[in-house]
Amino acid sequence: MPEFLTLLPPDEARDKLLAHLSSPKSDSDSIDILHALGRVTAEDIVAPHPLPDFQRTTVDGYAVRAKDTFGATDSLPAYLNLIGEVPMGDSPSFEIGAGQCALIHTGGMLPKGADAVVMLEYTQHIDGAEEIEIFKSVADGENIIHIGEDVAQGQVVIPKGTILRPAEIGGLTALGFMSLRVAKRIGVGLISTGDEVIEPSQTLRPGQVRDINSYTLGALVEKAGGATKRYGIIADQFSALKEAAAQALSECDVVIITAGSSASTRDMTAEVIRQLGEPGVLVHGINTRPGKPTILGVCDGKAVIGLPGNPVSALVNGYLFVVPVIEKLLGMLPKPRASVRAMLTVNLPSQAGREDWWPVKLIVNRESSTVTYKAEPIFGKSNLIFTLASADGLLRIHPDATGLSAGETVEVVLI
Repeated sequence: MPEFLTLLPPDEARDKLLAHLSSPKSDSDSIDILHALGRVTAEDIVAPHPLPDFQRTTVDGYAVRAKDTFGATDSLPAYLNLIGEVPMGDSPSFEIGAGQCALIHTGGMLPKGADAVVMLEYTQHIDGAEEIEIFKSVADGENIIHIGEDVAQGQVVIPKGTILRPAEIGGLTALGFMSLRVAKRIGVGLISTGDEVIEPSQTLRPGQVRDINSYTLGALVEKAGGATKRYGIIADQFSALKEAAAQALSECDVVIITAGSSASTRDMTAEVIRQLGEPGVLVHGINTRPGKPTILGVCDGKAVIGLPGNPVSALVNGYLFVVPVIEKLLGMLPKPRASVRAMLTVNLPSQAGREDWWPVKLIVNRESSTVTYKAEPIFGKSNLIFTLASADGLLRIHPDATGLSAGETVEVVLI
């Protein structure tokens, strides 16, 4: 049985938890493209046709044969006969021959015989004649997009496990996809504990606090691709907590219990996890600040995580442990963390051997066209939620360091 608060580094603890979880869930949903933003693809998306599927121009101008413009300059223009205008949304009925050109608008289909487009600003229509002066030569293929230049037919354009952003949504619609299969959202059960905790809608009495964690963690879960189910606020009674946790475990993919994870006589979370299923508690205590009294467990193949009751600790460790679990169960491809480099404004102390995460506010500095940042730490205790609400990101102090000095360049993970 793991020792209470046998502290593990966060990375080691997270790897231990993830190693005990099975492969990504195979469940998937077919959804409309309008609701696909932020979802994770459950299969490879293969292009049914090339994109574009016809040659088109990228500019307004005249479709030409490039060799007919050879040597054209302001002082010695080339002269081409205008034979028509390319209709938008349709294929042209004519072909470009020697010494000919056709007016074409951005996105228009290139006529047969043409292999380049001269931009409108390098041309002049001769009054009273169907003739165009060309003041700049173009090369073969200039100002046009070829068939399949963006995507080839049969190409995997979006791999399985991709989180869908606006760009992917646009690519799908360009290929005619109006629905697709995505990973089913990961069900996460949220349990708050404590005799002193009440619903946010209730009026506080002396000694009471409103439930914050099930709402902050619920929002984090939803953003990460999960679907939350709240099991209410459970009093500090072992049987009541075990019953709620067992129900959540039977109905959800992941269970999160907040509070009840510190070294006290009311510490029941670890024992509940041990009794819920095998192997039970894997890690009891993380060598980090905030959030040391965190419990990581797996019960019959499902992650059960005990987080501290302090809102900042709970949310920071939600980023460190809950989000990676959801991403693994979704089958999400690895992705870089969104971060910026910034100059630290003050000295920050740290204890060697412990990983610290500091909330920081980013100060934007614009000099000419260059944007730089300063990282200003926000000092506050782990039960003060607005210290985190005021932050733009989190700054990590590596356990090998005894602190950071003002003026150092640091990485700030955006939240």
